[in-house]
Amino acid sequence: MPERVGALDLGTTGVRCVIYDHRARPVATAYRELPLRLPQPGWVEQDPEEMIAAARGVFSEALARASLSPAGVAALGITNQRETVVVWDRATGRPLAPAIVWQDRRTAPLCERLRAEGHADWVRRRTGLPLDPYFSATKLAWLLEGIPGLRAQAERGDALWGTVDAWLVWNLTGAHATDPTNASRTLLFDLHRREWDPELLELFGVPAAWLPAVRPSLSSFGRWEGVPVTAVLGDQQAALFGQGGIAPGRAKVTWGTGAFLLLNVGPAPVHSGHGLVATVAHARGEGEACYALEGSVFVAGAAVQWLRDGLGILAAAAEADALAASLPDNDGVYFVPALAGLGAPHWDPHARGTILGLTRGTTRAHLARAALEAIAYQTHDLVRAMEADTGQELRELHVDGGAARSDFLCQFQADVLGIPVLRPADLETTSRGAALAAGHAAGLWTEDEVAEAAAADLTRFLPTGAAARTARQLSGWRRALDRARGWAAPAD
Repeated sequence: MPERVGALDLGTTGVRCVIYDHRARPVATAYRELPLRLPQPGWVEQDPEEMIAAARGVFSEALARASLSPAGVAALGITNQRETVVVWDRATGRPLAPAIVWQDRRTAPLCERLRAEGHADWVRRRTGLPLDPYFSATKLAWLLEGIPGLRAQAERGDALWGTVDAWLVWNLTGAHATDPTNASRTLLFDLHRREWDPELLELFGVPAAWLPAVRPSLSSFGRWEGVPVTAVLGDQQAALFGQGGIAPGRAKVTWGTGAFLLLNVGPAPVHSGHGLVATVAHARGEGEACYALEGSVFVAGAAVQWLRDGLGILAAAAEADALAASLPDNDGVYFVPALAGLGAPHWDPHARGTILGLTRGTTRAHLARAALEAIAYQTHDLVRAMEADTGQELRELHVDGGAARSDFLCQFQADVLGIPVLRPADLETTSRGAALAAGHAAGLWTEDEVAEAAAADLTRFLPTGAAARTARQLSGWRRALDRARGWAAPAD
């Protein structure tokens, strides 16, 4: 039997394929960027066909770099950006509209109307999620109303929809299927029964005929070029799996485009009273699942990208680390990166990005430091909300994602939280988690071997005990946060 396992990671800003050996070590990787389109303020779209072309391309490139044919790969795991929706024609397989990306805020008025009608509490009880444009259902409602003839096609089953995993699985294997980690992000999925909910479908006006089948995360999704696809996980759940969160009690935060903190809470969901969401961590059988408590921040590493691409004050994102470390303090400069509203635990779609504390002495180093500090402050808010929900203090935090390369950020996070921060040598834990899940499902690795692979090569950042300074900085962050909230709310 082949001993190589592949992971295909279709994220927000790019597509990556990684080939791993029998000890879960990466042996080859390939990556292509995916452009975002911003046709109007608050709108974020992508081309679904570019997603598929990039996925096929990186798979071929990674195989070539590993000197493998598809026959040399025992299993493939798929992981993906969540909440983004794609609609396509069943007969032709062609997309019927651009993909509406998870960051898109165009459906904020619909969410406000549904909240005003009194639906928010029961939707949260049924799904674990708040009514927010972040999630998929209101995006589908917008497409069904905005594309002539789409509703009739959907009701006949001539049009299909899916989150990005389902779009990818359809193109690669021909199956119209998703998994519970992705389905639980749609506002259409009963979190307790783990199935599509007729009352939710009715509320959002979504036809049942175009729903993908929901299969366990670790199960067979078909074959692509002869390679068994044995795992599908949303990107943050894959990162939790890759950080050893296969069993309850492990927490991780991924600092990518956004920041996503997940804690595996075991076989029953924990409903939050502090702005977090309940979601499925993974499902390994029809009646077997682990749940997670999750906090999602919309803009984390993307704030540094904005300094680079939007303002042009950084030549490369990696510059931010050295610039931030060159200052002994933030000098009262704070950046609230609410460039797509605020996610957990605040949930304010009308918040907007805010930079405060500027003086004639402010430099680009202050802005770089403020952007990195903002990632840590937002993560701090998520951790405290999670501790309030579970009644337990977090003893350590595992980090990954591109921004975790910053030593300044990891150390600042340890100081702000007052607990150790653990960073793996391989920061691509989303891909790693998809591969570990696929290999586990295919029988290549036991659960203990998955946990052992995830725990290898960790760097520990210990808090330095600067409690007084940390308290002052957090106070400044809260003041800045208050000024960013509600900025774009409609006038009375």
